[in-house]
Amino acid sequence: MGGKSTFLRQNALISIMAQMGSYVSADWAEIGIVDRLFSRVGAADNLAEDQSTFMVEMLETATILRNATPRSLVIMDEVGRGTSTLDGLSIAYATLHHLYHHIQCRSIFATHYHELADMISVSAGKVPMFGKIGCYQTNVQEDDVGLRCRLWHQSNGEITLFS
Repeated sequence: MGGKSTFLRQNALISIMAQMGSYVSADWAEIGIVDRLFSRVGAADNLAEDQSTFMVEMLETATILRNATPRSLVIMDEVGRGTSTLDGLSIAYATLHHLYHHIQCRSIFATHYHELADMISVSAGKVPMFGKIGCYQTNVQEDDVGLRCRLWHQSNGEITLFS
């Protein structure tokens, strides 16, 4: 499990713990009550039902998009990874668009599709479509000989790509 998946799961657990009045490891936190918490994390097929990993992912995503409310918290990791790059990017964008414009719930959405941030920026530039979405990246440090090391924390900012 990488840093992004751990970050997503951690936020879901913190929301549950805060809602039940438990201790949350923070100097200060303001966490709103949610009516439901939806999670689309991980990948597995369902051989008993003759469903591929991609089919399971799409069924889970559809369930979330049908049942989430504006008071829900949605955690999604790597939506669209079970298909081609262009199709996956399209599915990820459509899912994020629906969460933001139609459901309007709090969501944490992790992806490897760097183009998704560009698509959101372009949309926001034309019409304020995605005004409350922030892009974060996992920081990487490069040493003198070109070796890269993950720093295991997220930071605000544009997504940067290594060439």
